[in-house]
Amino acid sequence: MVLSKYRLSALALAIAPLVSVQANEFNPDISVVLDGFYKGNNTALSEREEGFGLGHTELSLSAPVDDLFEARLTAVLEEHEGETELELEEAFLQTTSMPLNLGVRGGRFLSQIGYLNSRHLHEDDFVERPAAYRALLGIHYFDTGLRLNALLPVPFFWQIGAEAFDGGNFSEGEEDIGVYTLNTRIGGDISAAQSWQAGLSYLKNRQLHADEEHEEEGEHEDEHGHDEDHGHGPEFTGENLYIADLVWKWSPRGNARDQQVVLSAEYLFADDINEFAGSGDNHEGWYASAVYQFAPQWSAGVRYGEIDVSEPHEDHFDKRSLQETDVMLAWSHSHFSTLRLQYTHQDGNGFDAADNTVMLQYLMTFGAHGSHAY
Repeated sequence: MVLSKYRLSALALAIAPLVSVQANEFNPDISVVLDGFYKGNNTALSEREEGFGLGHTELSLSAPVDDLFEARLTAVLEEHEGETELELEEAFLQTTSMPLNLGVRGGRFLSQIGYLNSRHLHEDDFVERPAAYRALLGIHYFDTGLRLNALLPVPFFWQIGAEAFDGGNFSEGEEDIGVYTLNTRIGGDISAAQSWQAGLSYLKNRQLHADEEHEEEGEHEDEHGHDEDHGHGPEFTGENLYIADLVWKWSPRGNARDQQVVLSAEYLFADDINEFAGSGDNHEGWYASAVYQFAPQWSAGVRYGEIDVSEPHEDHFDKRSLQETDVMLAWSHSHFSTLRLQYTHQDGNGFDAADNTVMLQYLMTFGAHGSHAY
C-alpha cells in the first residue's frame, strides 16, 4: 500500500497531538522558591545573619522518567558572610510502581527521620528550624545513599523505612556506609475534622568522629555561634540518635483552606558522643509548636524548645543549654506567596550569641508547586 503525500501529511497532523501529549508528560516541572529576610541581630545556632540576607532559595526540576521511575534535582542558593553559595541538595531517582507497596529511592535526598527533616525548609511555619534541629541535625540532614520504604496493608496509615547513607554530610569519617537509619510512622483520622501522626526514628552514625579534633581546637563555632566552615553537618553529634515525633491537626469539616490548627512536637536524644562519654554525657533537645490558621490568608503560631548538650574536650565535657521561644504572624496572599514576621527570644548558658531578635521573611514560589507533606 502506497500513501500519497497528502495522506502522509494528514496522518502526521492526526497523530501530532498524541505525540505532543506523550512528550509533554515527561517534560520536567520547574519550580523556584525565593527566600529573603531581614534580621535584627545575630542569634545562637543560626545561619541567618544580622541585616538583609538571602535564605534557602531553591531551584528544583522533577519529572517522571518512564512508567517505573521519577526523578528530582534541587539546587540551593544561600548567602553567608557576603558570599553566595550553591549546593546540590537533592538528585535522586524514585520508583513509582513496585509490588507489595514498596518504594526505593537512590541518590542524594533528605532523610525521612523525624517529622520536619524530610520537608523542604520553605514548608515550615517558622523562619528557622527549632534549635534542636539546628544543633543535632545541622538544620536538616541530607546525604547520598539508598532508601527502602514499605506501606503496610493495615486499615490505618503505617509506613516503615530504612536508609543507608555515605555519611559525609553528617560527620567526617572513613566508613563507606557511614550512617544507617530506621523509622516508622503511623497515623489516621479521628473524625472528619481531626487527624494525627506519630513517628519513631533511629540514626546510627558509624563515622569515626574525626570532627572531635576540630571541636577541641575550637574551630567549629565563631563569636556569633556560627559554623566557621559552614558545613551542613551538625555541631553536636553522637553515635546513636533517637527521635520521637507527634502531630495533630484540626480543621472544620476537614477544610484546611479556611481554618486549621496544627500541634506538633519532637524529642531528640543523642548518646555515645565520644570514647570518654558516660551515662550523663549526651545531647538532647525538644520543641513543641502550635500554629493557628484563623483565616484563609492569615496564620499565627508559637513555638518553644530547649537543648542541653555536652561539648567534649577529650575526657571532660562542658554543659551548654539554650531555651528558645518563637512567635510568628504570617500572611499568605496565595499558596505561592508568604510574608512572615517573627520574634525570637533566646536564653542560653554557654552560647554567647543567645539573644532576642525580630525577623521579617518573604517566600515566593513560581513554577510547578506540588502539595506539601502531612
